[in-house]
This record gives sequence, C-alpha cells and structure tokens, in this order.
Amino acid sequence: MTSLLIVGQMNTEHGGWLTRKLLATFTGDAEWVLWLLGVLSVLSIAVMLERAIYFATHRLGNSDDILLKLAKGDLDSVKSAVGQQKGMEASVLREGLEWQSKGPDSVEEVINATLARERPRYERFLSFLGTLGANTPFIGLFGTVLGIIKAFADLGATGAKGAEVQSTVMAGISEALVATAVGLAVAIPAVIGYNILQRSVKTTVARSNALGHALVGHLRSSVGK
Repeated sequence: MTSLLIVGQMNTEHGGWLTRKLLATFTGDAEWVLWLLGVLSVLSIAVMLERAIYFATHRLGNSDDILLKLAKGDLDSVKSAVGQQKGMEASVLREGLEWQSKGPDSVEEVINATLARERPRYERFLSFLGTLGANTPFIGLFGTVLGIIKAFADLGATGAKGAEVQSTVMAGISEALVATAVGLAVAIPAVIGYNILQRSVKTTVARSNALGHALVGHLRSSVGK
C-alpha cells in the first residue's frame, strides 16, 4: 500500500505519460530554431534580389515615348521599339499589334489574355515572402518558449536555491528571447520587400493597361474614320 501511494504521488507531481513525453521533447536544445530562421533569412534575401533583378530586366523604360507614338498613330515605330523588349508592357503591345488587323475588339481580348498570362510571372515567390513575414515571428516565439521551458527544467534538475534561482532563470530566459528577436529581424525585411514588390507589380500592370488602352483607342478611332 505504501509503495502504491509513493507511485501515485510521483505521477501527480510529474504529470501523465503524454506530459512527460512532451516535456522531454521540448526541453531539448532549441538552437535548431535559430538555424531554421537563418536559412529562411537567406531564402528571403535571395527571393528579393531575384525579383528585383527580374523587374529591372523586364521593364519598358521608354513607355512615355511609346504612349506619345500611340497617340500619333505611329504604330510602326511602336512595333520596332518593343520588338526585342522583355516584360509585360512589351508583350501587351507586341501581341496587340500582331492582332490589329482583326479589329480593336480582338486586340482588347488579346491584351487582357496577355495581362492574365504575364502577371503570375511577376508575382512568383511573392506569396513566400508574405508567408515568411507573417509567420517568422511565431517561429521565433516558439523558440523562445522552448528556451524558457528548458531554463525551468534545468533549474529543477540542478536544485538551485536563493540567488542562484534568479541568475539561472534570467540567463535562460535572456538566451531564449534571442529567438524572438531573430524572428522579428527576419520578418521585418520580408514584409518590407513584399510590399515594395507588390507595389512594383501593380505599377507594371497599370502601365501595361495604359499602353493597351492607348493602342485599342487608336484602333477604334481609325475604324471610325
């Protein structure tokens, strides 16, 4: 009977089987969280650089001049100007000009189809940045929680007393808070980069729409004459 009471007290003090298993899992070293955040940070920077290079190399630099040429009806100059250009704006004009003989309604449909095809190429990897910016603080917080659990577990294992309790717990918690700081350090640039790149996508789509409408408008006016 006495032995049964002792076993019951031990189970009450240390919780059930699942609690003990989870505690054994979460009291391990949480440094892997920092390594994970470091890898995500590198991926975030790589995505932002890749997208910045893509946008820079797929931009129609002389779009204002081309708009003036479209207004004047100089379609041959427009066709030669966008012939070797890359990007959404050039594709809209190039494919629209190829269909000009089919009439303005057909050109408008082709322009809309081109916009729908090109936009996902500009938005590639942006969802990764958005997800990273929204969730890395939670990953850092998870590492902090693991560090705090480990700090209290180490305190219970060492049996520190008095001032040693405060120093042991504070040291463990300060180390654990590093994960939260790193998570925020990864998330903030990712959110900034995501917003800037999304703005660039919207600007490119707006310019492409403006060029497409200018072309369709010229074709409609030509048909009306």
